[in-house]
Amino acid sequence: MSPIASNPKSRLRLSSPLMAYFAMAADLIVINIVAVFAYWFYLDEYLLPYEMPPVYGLLVGFPMLLLLFQFDRIYRSWRLNKVFALLGAWAEVWVTVLLVEVVFLFLSKSSTSVSRGWFLLFGFGTYFTLTLLRVLAYYILHVFRGLGFNYRTLLVVGFSATSEEVIRVIASSPFSGLRVIGQVQPEQLADCLLGMGEQCPQEVWICLPMSEERRVKLALDALGQSMANIRLVPDWFSLRLMNHGVSEMLGIPMLDISSSSNSGISWVLKEVVDKVLALIILVFITPLMIGISLAITASMGGPVLFKQQRHGWNGRRINVYKFRTMIQHEQRADQLIQAKRDDARVTPLGRFLRRTSLDELPQFINVLQGTMSIVGPRPHSVVQNHYYKDLVPKYMLRHKVKPGITGWAQVNGYRGGIEVLEEMQKRIEMDFHYIENMSLWFDIKIILMTIFKGFINRNAY
Repeated sequence: MSPIASNPKSRLRLSSPLMAYFAMAADLIVINIVAVFAYWFYLDEYLLPYEMPPVYGLLVGFPMLLLLFQFDRIYRSWRLNKVFALLGAWAEVWVTVLLVEVVFLFLSKSSTSVSRGWFLLFGFGTYFTLTLLRVLAYYILHVFRGLGFNYRTLLVVGFSATSEEVIRVIASSPFSGLRVIGQVQPEQLADCLLGMGEQCPQEVWICLPMSEERRVKLALDALGQSMANIRLVPDWFSLRLMNHGVSEMLGIPMLDISSSSNSGISWVLKEVVDKVLALIILVFITPLMIGISLAITASMGGPVLFKQQRHGWNGRRINVYKFRTMIQHEQRADQLIQAKRDDARVTPLGRFLRRTSLDELPQFINVLQGTMSIVGPRPHSVVQNHYYKDLVPKYMLRHKVKPGITGWAQVNGYRGGIEVLEEMQKRIEMDFHYIENMSLWFDIKIILMTIFKGFINRNAY
């Protein structure tokens, strides 16, 4: 048994469920204040929200309703979540609010009744104000916990790779406000709790392999009268979980080892953002695409677009479009010859298009069709998939989501031709990281990284 640390009583209690309701009330107050300020600033009239014209009142009231429906998501405990995860969830919810309001104004033909200046100031002003308040509150709590306030004590049961990882993560996450006060074996737990008296831990995490049922039961029996929050931490680190969570099928609760993330409000939001952005981008790049098409026709003749079958969402075959960069040549359907440096098949114009990623512009049409997303794992050819699925563990799990024009692997330099197996393994690791952490916030980060460093590809021949 490792030594048990002292357990002084926490001097400040901020983890009460009531705090979540106070936080929501504060958000609602800020929403109304920003709405009133925007109305005064643009329309030069001071009116409270209920005094505004009905359509304004609806636009102010709708966010309140959506925040209530998303209560468990954006007002969950901040103790065990990093600030970017919290801000990402908040950003997704608020973008959803604004998109729904835009659709409402369009369908109800009320857009001419609302000042665009007011709507923009209300939407962006509310988002930035509440984001700033969240960051401020997060770091104030961080400082308080560092000073010894508002922490929770934790007793770890079991000595294993899992328990070592748990202790390491907690030690590197001071924002959590968790303090490990000891580590014991299940056989010693009853005596340990008896010796602690009134200084019992607030959290007990049982970190034992799933095969040790007898010892898990022994620990649970010792904790039969404990008021602590008891959590079982199985040996998940030995498994590769994809979008894991808890589902209920026919009334039977079960753990998701591998499931599709194409569901829920986040997926709907991603679909809407994909379509809107793709449409806007296509409008702006149409002159460029026409110019490239004319240049291809003049230099190579023949078809402008190259169409190739690749695997899409759930492994379904899709046609992916690119500007043609090679002279026309025969190639067997079951054979893939990657372009190499100074490849004679690639024309000078084609080489320029490849290195600047301009050859991939037609894939925004794929996004509008719904076969691709702007951000996601890059689709590989069918031949490549058949080759690598037997060499890279769980390779095909990358098709649990729609493929993307750009992705986490690409902005981290893993793009272009594959020369050694380790390159593909690293690319797949990057794809898995994206799938397991998908969010609107993450997509925006990847898009910005693509804009600033992802277009020029030295490995594209």
